[in-house]
Amino acid sequence: MSQSLPTSKLGSQANLTIRHFLPADQEFAKQLILGGLEEHFGCINPQLNPDLDAIQANYVERGDLFLIAEIDNRPVGTGGLIKEAPGVGRIVRVSVDNRERRQGIGRAITAALVAAAPGYGYTRLLVETNENWFDALRLYQQQFGFVEYDRRGGEVHMVKDLSSET
Repeated sequence: MSQSLPTSKLGSQANLTIRHFLPADQEFAKQLILGGLEEHFGCINPQLNPDLDAIQANYVERGDLFLIAEIDNRPVGTGGLIKEAPGVGRIVRVSVDNRERRQGIGRAITAALVAAAPGYGYTRLLVETNENWFDALRLYQQQFGFVEYDRRGGEVHMVKDLSSET
């Protein structure tokens, strides 16, 4: 499903664009996401993330949404929206280059994913993050109104009802 995506202005100089994933983005997206996980957890096993080996096949060709954020045509972030169940989508793989954080890029990616969700037929969105990923928790809960519905194994599971926003 193709939709127009927002373009944002960051600061006074950098242009942020959010666009659909292209096959040429494969290595950037994989390394960015794995690097962010490694930074947070101290180590990472790439075999535990097989979806990242073929993003085009595992997301785009299945009809899911995978986005790339760019500043001045330089990729700096990723985010995905996948089908969880009929009418329910899940935000996944939101990651921002550690040199570009705290500029609103994660917020812009999330906003684009939330805005795209109704076009995919989703009336509810799910997201999960770790309980000690405080920036992500604040982003989803305070900026986008996600509500915690479960907490287990160090993970916080949240939901957002989109039916009242249409």
